[in-house]
Amino acid sequence: MKTPPLLQIDPWLKPFSFPLKRRAEKAALRELEFTDGKVALKEVANNHLYYGLFKTATHWIFREKAPNAKQIFLMGDFSYWKPMEQYALHPIGNGDWEIHLPLSFLKHGALYKLWMVWDAGADERLPSHVQRVVQDDVTKVYSAQVWEPEKPYVWKNTQPEKPKHPIIYEAHIGMSSQYEEISTYWRFKEYVLPRIKKLGYNTIQFMAIQEHPYYGSFGYQVANFYAPSARFGTPEELMELIDAAHGLGISVILDIVHSHSVSNVKEGLSLFDGSDHLYFHSGDKGYHPIWDSRCFNYGKNDVILFLLSNIKYWLETFKFDGFRFDGVTSMSYWDHGIGVDFMDYKQYFDENVDEDALVYLTLANKLVKEVNPNAFTIAEDVSGMPGMAFPVAKGGIGFDYRMSMGIADYWGKLIKESADEQWYPGDIYFRLTDKRKEEQTVSYAESHDQAMVGDKTIIFRLIDKEMYTGMSELSQNLLVDRGIALHKLIRLLTLSLSQGGYLNFMGNEFGHPEWIDFPREGNNWSLKYARRQWNLADDDELKYKYLNAFDAAMIHVIEQYKILDASSHVIVQDSATQVLAYLRNETLFVFNLSPANSYTDYELYAPEGKYKIVLNSDSKNFGGFGNIDETLTYSTFLKNGVPHLRLYLPARTGIVIKTSL
Repeated sequence: MKTPPLLQIDPWLKPFSFPLKRRAEKAALRELEFTDGKVALKEVANNHLYYGLFKTATHWIFREKAPNAKQIFLMGDFSYWKPMEQYALHPIGNGDWEIHLPLSFLKHGALYKLWMVWDAGADERLPSHVQRVVQDDVTKVYSAQVWEPEKPYVWKNTQPEKPKHPIIYEAHIGMSSQYEEISTYWRFKEYVLPRIKKLGYNTIQFMAIQEHPYYGSFGYQVANFYAPSARFGTPEELMELIDAAHGLGISVILDIVHSHSVSNVKEGLSLFDGSDHLYFHSGDKGYHPIWDSRCFNYGKNDVILFLLSNIKYWLETFKFDGFRFDGVTSMSYWDHGIGVDFMDYKQYFDENVDEDALVYLTLANKLVKEVNPNAFTIAEDVSGMPGMAFPVAKGGIGFDYRMSMGIADYWGKLIKESADEQWYPGDIYFRLTDKRKEEQTVSYAESHDQAMVGDKTIIFRLIDKEMYTGMSELSQNLLVDRGIALHKLIRLLTLSLSQGGYLNFMGNEFGHPEWIDFPREGNNWSLKYARRQWNLADDDELKYKYLNAFDAAMIHVIEQYKILDASSHVIVQDSATQVLAYLRNETLFVFNLSPANSYTDYELYAPEGKYKIVLNSDSKNFGGFGNIDETLTYSTFLKNGVPHLRLYLPARTGIVIKTSL
């Protein structure tokens, strides 16, 4: 095998050329096991077309995989919810079971389950590939539901082209209402989707779509991998939402959970056929020590096919435009990366690495491109695994992007631990641009993680309790002024220095004032904090509107001037003045991070020409003081034969200037 290009890019990898090549070979051999070298991987990832309940022209057919089972029964109202012999499945080999039933037997909306019998016992189960699961309002028990509507959804819009740089709006359907309720696919389409379009985001990342029994898990404790959550509406309503987004030119990606599964046995896959190893590792290795969930055994072909088919299902049935893979670090290491600093390259290649998981991820990324070459994938990996976001053909694992998770941690730490006078431009620039040069990353100042109870959003760290008393237009509060100014600067810095894409969690663009706390026993099952108060951003009497307006203007400038198409070049990073300036795609970004010092006639290098301000964080439209005259044209002058500009830089202000036409 030839030396992968990844080794040529990163010389630190040369001592590990053998394990890198071995991983690529293992992925190629595993793919060959599935395809026999005769068909594409997408032709064999079809579990969803074989297992589960299907209606043919003449009968119903149901299949299940349960090699440890001794007997399996369908049960429902038709059997008085008891196992009956006439509804017994028959073994057909390879651990598969099957039953045929007349068309009159089941109707759209009917409920059913499995009764699974094994040597040591028996219990009810939901089918492994079930595509619709509903919960009884009274008993809270989950059942599979027959879903065969008379009129299937008819798609109206084509999928948009892959965005060159995804500007992602991370969203949770259930908590997208401003009222104390669980919202729906339809309401999101009607009320939130227009907001996202107006702000300028080109991608939506939906969380919590795969069915999960515990709402408070944020969707990360998945039980039914093929079922879109019924608490938000019907599959057709989800399709309609995605279709509507496509009609607006917005890509939609799924926050897919293939890193683990809920440990529930009645609703999920754990102990499915009485064994603990059908989908997961046996014994302690099969349980995540912190998440209390089951860990997949990626060394089993049946597991890989289950997950690969799941990818194809979401791409084809619901026309998702890609995925953000959750928990990639947990998948990739036997210790799940818990408490590991990943400061040594050896840690990416030692015995702690689950190479079977990396093989699965490689095949998953290859499959995504086979099914839809326009789709893209993002890895949630904090470890910095080399090659994670690098093409498979060039020796990588194949993700298009990696989440730049350290940036959010950096901002949180800086706000919490450093005085404003210690916000050093050089350190900020380095932290925001310190990426593997072969990778595209998605940067973010905060995601849903920082908005949860137990952490704090950026606006809450900056303003704290003053959020409740100081956001009125009628009040003047220095702490609020500081918070609004820094909130804007942090976002503009993060987006404008991104090396690929950007992400914002729903509502954080306008500084949503409260944390997220899902209904649970500890809060008396309240929905008070599991919502987004859009009314705050729409209220002319409150200052949230300024942050919302700045977010839209910032994204517009980044997109209009194609800022992310080129790399950035530092012009000024002065710790004494706290001024940071850089040039990106012929556009100049200048920040004065000083909390107290404003500078008149500040001189800095700029390519020769005349400049106009295209974005000013101090504008009154964005809650600033309006200290800069935005009508001025700035002309370069020669200083020691080098073109320079003179600018007025108020304290805590960022400006974007562009050569005037």
